[in-house]
Amino acid sequence: MSNFMLMPPSNQTFAELFSNGTKYKVPRFQRDYAWDQEQWEDLWIDIQALDKEDSHYMGYIVLLKTGEHEFEIIDGQQRLITLSLIVIAVMRIIQYFINDGIDKEKNRQRLAVWSDRFLGTKSAITLIVENKLSLNRNNHRHFSKIASNLETLKEIGLSKTNVLLNTAFDFFVSKFTSKNATELAIFIEKLADKIFFTKIITQDSINAYKIFETLNARGIQLSTPDLLKNHIFSTLTQNDDVTDNHLNKLDEDWSVIISQLGENNFTDFISYHHNIQKPLVSKRGLFKSIQQIVTKPIDASHYLKSLGDYAPVYAALLKPHDEWWNTYSNEKEKIIHYLEGFKLFKIKQPFSMLMAAIYRKFADQELIKLLKYLYILSIRYNVVCRFSPNEQDNAYNKIAMKVFDRTYTRASHIKNCDEFKSLYPDDNTFKSAFEYFKLPSRQSSKKLRFLLVEIENNFGRSLNYLDVRLEHICPYNPEQEWHKHFGEGIFDISDRLGNMVLLEKDELKRADFATKKSAYLETNFNLAKKVAEYDSWDLGTLYHYQTWLAKQAVKTWRVD
Repeated sequence: MSNFMLMPPSNQTFAELFSNGTKYKVPRFQRDYAWDQEQWEDLWIDIQALDKEDSHYMGYIVLLKTGEHEFEIIDGQQRLITLSLIVIAVMRIIQYFINDGIDKEKNRQRLAVWSDRFLGTKSAITLIVENKLSLNRNNHRHFSKIASNLETLKEIGLSKTNVLLNTAFDFFVSKFTSKNATELAIFIEKLADKIFFTKIITQDSINAYKIFETLNARGIQLSTPDLLKNHIFSTLTQNDDVTDNHLNKLDEDWSVIISQLGENNFTDFISYHHNIQKPLVSKRGLFKSIQQIVTKPIDASHYLKSLGDYAPVYAALLKPHDEWWNTYSNEKEKIIHYLEGFKLFKIKQPFSMLMAAIYRKFADQELIKLLKYLYILSIRYNVVCRFSPNEQDNAYNKIAMKVFDRTYTRASHIKNCDEFKSLYPDDNTFKSAFEYFKLPSRQSSKKLRFLLVEIENNFGRSLNYLDVRLEHICPYNPEQEWHKHFGEGIFDISDRLGNMVLLEKDELKRADFATKKSAYLETNFNLAKKVAEYDSWDLGTLYHYQTWLAKQAVKTWRVD
């Protein structure tokens, strides 16, 4: 990650971050202040623990260097704003002391020191604080007023985000009950010197995006949408000809997109959205490619509209029971089934084609067929054969672009194209993989029930995988009697699909095979009845049964 930055990451305390005249700016179009009471209370608990701890770690702060001592905050603004509000809250209490005539001169000096260290200096002309921390277009004026006046700004029609700034300030003011200014000064020093961040500095926004992706890959979730929003909106307004009302409308449109998707799905969404229309790029190259696409205000406007058009489609693909699918009332159950399969096995690669097909208004029956084809291919390619996703991503990208440019307008065009055929495992390949297929049954019970129900239903039944129970023929924790049939291999077969059937109730537990066979004969489940045809249950019969099961799987998941 070091090649993305001007300097290696460094740990700095809250005091060090604001030393040497350093100034921080939240990009104009980055998200508004959004922390609420849950986050304030969590932070307050951490701060109180500083009495017993040497330090408290606040995580990464990602900065874009814009001047000698000036930075844009790519990630970390919520934490820095909230810590600053805590300092201002203490200053408010000190101002109370001054108003009450308590130690006026010393307390004025304290306010001057803290203002200079953490907030900035007051202009001699306007008496407004020239902030060390400047917020976005929606929060800047309000935050500056709180910092200058040491009190909340009371105005009619405050936005939700500025109400949060007011409420956060009042929340922290209420936490300080000490009547001793020295105790409050000790608190500020403790806050400044014991809370620390890992500071990462990058030289440009493309590298900032790479840092986001690198940290996110390590499980450190950063606010990836902020970076893209800043680029889109900065491009939109580069000619200074967009009114505030229009900006507010666009800001609302952006908020709708984020609320539909949630931040965790956003990066995947913009990746699939991009790869519908352009040659495949990796997530690391995604932001650079978007920057090359969105260079003028008209580009930014079209791109933002396109995100708004596709976001509800992507959100609905993630949610099989979403109301969005109600328009397909005649085929809704099939749609739900295929999408549940994608969700259960965490398969998203087909979404690019499906988004393009829905956007290009495939007829209902054509969309259902396409869903079916992609679902069957996913079961064969991804779930059972477990082939590489790289070849699949390239093929899907080519197909999606042909759907987008209307080269392909029907499901059969996709099913019969070379890219689809190259991915589709033939019957022999699929059957061979299925004969030895296994999943960790304790962690994957839903997946196993889903697959076995599919095979059962291919015999003409209509089962729901949520209404059945998974039965291990040789028990998961077998008693000694079972060891005679399997020997050392007994621990290798518990997760084999050939060692499982479905039942209405899971009552057999560790019973012997003769007892289970009698129960299987009485059930309506075809797979259990098939197992009941065997006189004993050992490695030979298990393999024979799973070979038969593989033949049924070929019939169940087949694109003719």
